[in-house]
Amino acid sequence: MRAVLCLFEGVVAGAADGYARMSDKPALTLLHLGSGFSNSMANQHNAHRAHVPLVNIVGDHATYHMQYDSPLTSDVRAHARISSDWTQVSKSADDLAASGAQAVQAAMKGWGKIATLIAPANHAWEESTQAAPALAGAKPERVSATSISAVADALSNGKTTALFLGGRALREECLYAAGRIARASGTRILCETFPTRLQRGTGRVPVERLPYFAEQARECLSGLEQLILTGANAPVSFFAYPGKKSWLAPENCEVLTLAGVDQDVLSALENVATAIDAPEAPASSTHAPEQPAPTGTLSPLAIAQSLGQLMPENAIVSDEAITCGLALFPATENTPPHDWLTLTGGAIGQGLPLSLGAAIACPDRKVIALQADGSAMYTVQALWSMARENTDVTVVIMNNRSYAILNIELARVGAGQPTAKTLSMFDLSRPDINWVEIAQGMGVPATRASTAEEFHQQFSASMANKGPRLIEAMVVQQRP
Repeated sequence: MRAVLCLFEGVVAGAADGYARMSDKPALTLLHLGSGFSNSMANQHNAHRAHVPLVNIVGDHATYHMQYDSPLTSDVRAHARISSDWTQVSKSADDLAASGAQAVQAAMKGWGKIATLIAPANHAWEESTQAAPALAGAKPERVSATSISAVADALSNGKTTALFLGGRALREECLYAAGRIARASGTRILCETFPTRLQRGTGRVPVERLPYFAEQARECLSGLEQLILTGANAPVSFFAYPGKKSWLAPENCEVLTLAGVDQDVLSALENVATAIDAPEAPASSTHAPEQPAPTGTLSPLAIAQSLGQLMPENAIVSDEAITCGLALFPATENTPPHDWLTLTGGAIGQGLPLSLGAAIACPDRKVIALQADGSAMYTVQALWSMARENTDVTVVIMNNRSYAILNIELARVGAGQPTAKTLSMFDLSRPDINWVEIAQGMGVPATRASTAEEFHQQFSASMANKGPRLIEAMVVQQRP
């Protein structure tokens, strides 16, 4: 077991999530009482939405100390239940190891669950008599022949159809099977707005990512008569808006389920492909023509162009670029094969810890954290752990000195003309945050780029060398 010290519990949970996404096995977090668990809850929520395996060990007061109601006493189990699929309190020192084995088994249920074991302090220091054996995990449930047949029939009825993929269905082998289905039936391939881990890039089956904004998402889905859910829930808008519908599929669109989030999506897709006599290979993907290095203004598109030219094969991208990410994702579709990780639960402050955990899981792969400046401040402590562990992470801070997404959402919710006081609450200047100095103070080498040329040169240097590095990209201010 590798011990990794993080300076804040939110970093711990986010890093465990990143590790699980890339290794397909649980990281183990060690948290301190109810308050420590509470500090981790935003990224526990993101991990829960990502359907990844994660085991929390939460230390609590000794059983005989609880009666005194000391300052850190709280209902730890109640805290844990908010974002955990399984919770248990050890009963004794002998029970602690057995409960730990059960926690790992619970975390490996389906494709991943959050299991939290609460360990009273005296169970850790009292004598135990034996270790506990590891417990076998259950394999994901296979999809029934009836469901396979129903989806095969739907794909053959001539209606306008799309596969809507999420979770494990966005791995390369599943996308290959989905591509075979699409080639045979003419169906579109869509995916969740915030996928856990999307394997994309040249040579892989391309996927249309459902837009974030509800109006754009409804337009994307318009005209569909059938939507087939595979490892994903039905698409709904991120927030409610006055006069706008939360359900995104067209009113006359039939929603069918091929495979639930925890089911064996690969065999389901392959069985459907067989049932409709799909060809052995999907249509070949296109390759983008070579482009010159970007010049001039440092915009999100210019950053995306540099990524497309310089990102190495098998890179891992942690995307918490927020508003800047709207341009980054589509512009990097034809880069070398890579994994794209996103903010599954919408609780910002995930990007830096997620990239830390991914780098620990995959030390031979370059990790790129595309990070909005505002949300980076939530878990800035991750930089120190990146330096301490010498992880190969390049952090790109998209610095527009604003919570730009909040400006956009304020306009969309129809709350009236914002006042100067309102806008001041979204402004990240006065004083300006100096990311170069912050990173250097935590042991991460850092530079600042103000033009497309400067960014391209600095990102190229970072891709050519191992170890943590931060680039503060002074992007053009994003406006609603």
